[in-house]
Amino acid sequence: MTASINHAQAELWNGGSGSAWVDNRVTLDQMFVPLARFLVDRARETAQHLPSGRLLDVGCGTGGTTLALATALGGQWQLTGADISAPMIAVARSRAAHARAAVEFIGTDVQTHAFSPSRFDLIVSRLGVMFFDDPVAAFANLRAAARPGAALHALAWRCPAENPFMTVAERTAAPLLAGLPPRVPGAPGQFGFADRAHVTNVLTASGWEDVALTAVHFECAFAQADLREYASRLGPAGLALARMAPHERAPVVDALVDAYAPFVHNGEVRFTSACWHIAARAPSI
Repeated sequence: MTASINHAQAELWNGGSGSAWVDNRVTLDQMFVPLARFLVDRARETAQHLPSGRLLDVGCGTGGTTLALATALGGQWQLTGADISAPMIAVARSRAAHARAAVEFIGTDVQTHAFSPSRFDLIVSRLGVMFFDDPVAAFANLRAAARPGAALHALAWRCPAENPFMTVAERTAAPLLAGLPPRVPGAPGQFGFADRAHVTNVLTASGWEDVALTAVHFECAFAQADLREYASRLGPAGLALARMAPHERAPVVDALVDAYAPFVHNGEVRFTSACWHIAARAPSI
């Protein structure tokens, strides 16, 4: 892994949060299938005009979206997935080897990684671009790694009010867990790109052109049988629960599971993801 200046996120995703995502990778991949399909469709649109090329998946996690992109684009495209989380990259590499997919996965901080200049024809991200502590520097680095005219397509969460499912656990846990950290608007994290003007300014300041944000919605679902593990492991509440003794944790987890009841239907947990589709283009020479 290359040197990282994003110390807080590196610690988070190489620690408890990374472990939680690895352990829940099947559930999370299933949950975010509609988002992956959206990015696959954007990649296919690019491939119609460019039959071969190089693609970078930013914040690739355990590789589910990257591998779906590889299947959709075929062997004429070279794919690279990058993530700051060493545990998730290890799983992604194992999945690629099992699938015999010629995909490169690198454990690195995209904000500072020394990519080859003008290497990528397409850069995508499924919920992976909101965690930079210096987003302008990060997107400038990505722009330098993009070929002239290359496209960027990223998905990021809109605000918490538009994504009530995503805050059920922390809203329920707040009165039950002392010291649960509050969300800081605009800070690196899940909702770090919620504000349209902020995102537009970041991409413009980092040298991207034709910047456009479009509100998109995805109907997501996963098995109800996986809800308890999801509720007790992911997000700020999951990190706080991990520090508690089992006998203290159990009643809090029971309360979290009960709080998700409005989203449970016929053995599935269903909810709407409210995201931005962030599109931009690297300057042409």
